Amino acid sequence: MPIRIFIADDHEVVRQGLKMFLSADNAFEIVGEASNGQEAVDLLASVTADVVLMDLLMPVLSGIEAIPIIRQKYPDIEVIALTSVLDNGSVVKAVRAGAIGYLLKDANSKELIQSIKAAAAGQVQLSPKAAALLVQEVHAPESPEALSAREVDVLRLLAEGKSNREIAEALTLGEKTIKTHVSNILSKLHLNSRTQAALYAVRIGLVTESRSS
Repeated sequence: MPIRIFIADDHEVVRQGLKMFLSADNAFEIVGEASNGQEAVDLLASVTADVVLMDLLMPVLSGIEAIPIIRQKYPDIEVIALTSVLDNGSVVKAVRAGAIGYLLKDANSKELIQSIKAAAAGQVQLSPKAAALLVQEVHAPESPEALSAREVDVLRLLAEGKSNREIAEALTLGEKTIKTHVSNILSKLHLNSRTQAALYAVRIGLVTESRSS
């Protein structure tokens, strides 16, 4: 089954370019598009998407504002933040909002494809520099609930960049069970995304920054 992609960007030329490029690959299916964050939130109710490519700077409702709404209303959809500049503040805000990853608009085709496939698999990918930056900026959750031993195992593997399937294989569990564990981890830690959970694991020393890349 192809990865179902929804594109949210206020520039039509960007949306058209992404659609043309991604539609040429049988691994992807474009299921919808929006020109602002509010439109994305509304239209996602009527389509089935796996990954949203979300511009951060849009009218009506920005990507930063739309991401947490999407994560709350559609928890099975992963969001990749798109930005035209390497703005550390925006990156931190996007991760706090619940984005699983972020991508510069000048990224090459290989990076784009890799990021989409990783997001669809629930795979957190952070470069050492990004991890070092974000782990300092994204604060640890306040009053987190204690995780079970199994949840700690899942969190460790998640932070090491493993996909749901890889975590399931490592722990001899089903993928649906892993998704449930991840949801419970996020709920207990009061976090919005797997990326935040991975950074939390780095912060508490469960994994090192180099292993979370």
